Amino acid sequence: MGANTSTATRDVLDAVRRIVQTLHESSRSAEHHLGVSGAQLFVLQRLAERPAASLNELAARTHTHQSSVSVVVARLAERGLVRRAAAKDDGRKREITLTAAGHLLAARAPHAAQDRLIAAIQQLSPARRAELADVLTDLATKVSGTRRAGMFFESPK
Repeated sequence: MGANTSTATRDVLDAVRRIVQTLHESSRSAEHHLGVSGAQLFVLQRLAERPAASLNELAARTHTHQSSVSVVVARLAERGLVRRAAAKDDGRKREITLTAAGHLLAARAPHAAQDRLIAAIQQLSPARRAELADVLTDLATKVSGTRRAGMFFESPK
């Protein structure tokens, strides 16, 4: 790299750094002020909008894989912020709802930085969004292989 680093490469790295810094600062702020990670706050806020009929539904609403959101929900349940119970219409499904403590925390929390990122992505035209997805997927595969991504700044276990 060194002196031969192109302007475009620098611009890409700067953009990635700005996004990561924003997400990291938001997560640190949530941990400091609310005692939950940024990923946990993001899930709490989605559940404050409406309960989830299943982990798969919540994963879709948080734009993550079911296994990633499952880890976050388990941590929130351990803290008494969410409740998992059999769904009224299908006892095989586990409905996920906020407890009173979860509602209180979500109500006093600022919006998670993930919301701004999602909104910015959704403002792109479908063609640019698809192109961005292709480019970032290719880049991520070259950097970290094909491992599944967890939620932002949430350890997998």
